[in-house]
Amino acid sequence: MMVNNFLKLILLTIYALALAGLAGWLRDALADDAQVVALVILAFHALELPFVWMQVRRYPGPLATSVVLTLLFGLLHWMPLTRK
Repeated sequence: MMVNNFLKLILLTIYALALAGLAGWLRDALADDAQVVALVILAFHALELPFVWMQVRRYPGPLATSVVLTLLFGLLHWMPLTRK
């Protein structure tokens, strides 16, 4: 569980760097790299979503929340749901 949270923190850091780049708070090269990495991660998670739909639906909260968490964290969100 601790590794899962650490990896989620890394993803949140990447997303924060991408947003900081969009706001103009980072140098152009770093901002561009962070935005590309964040976009690739989000695209991969979006492609992953239809294949793990049944696991995503197991989330005890609202389905929209589970979809957003899957888009942000991918298997770090839905994999623990398969163990329940």
